[in-house]
Amino acid sequence: MYMISVAAELAGVHPQTLRTYESKGLVRPKRTPGGTRLYSDADVERLRIIQRLTTELGLNLAGVELVLRLEDELRRAHTQIERLQKQQREEIQNVHKEYRRELVLYRQERHPERR
Repeated sequence: MYMISVAAELAGVHPQTLRTYESKGLVRPKRTPGGTRLYSDADVERLRIIQRLTTELGLNLAGVELVLRLEDELRRAHTQIERLQKQQREEIQNVHKEYRRELVLYRQERHPERR
């Protein structure tokens, strides 16, 4: 966890910029009981993304908010898809196990040749 000055330096912005991002809801640092902002590695990465979107792509903060919201939704959708795929694989394995229990080998009886 990083204090605001360290997080700002890691993200390449001024601490006041981080306060602005927080007021816009773009980042939500944890707080100590005394109110000091603490930024995680994930927060710092998010700050770097915000910086790229504003400086390299020229988005305003409303555009950044939309992009971040869409990325969050996409991440949640991927997580749900992965969970459903895992569940599907487990169900398929269970079906295969059931088939194995129900399989009975069939051996055709040999009849002596008829003349």
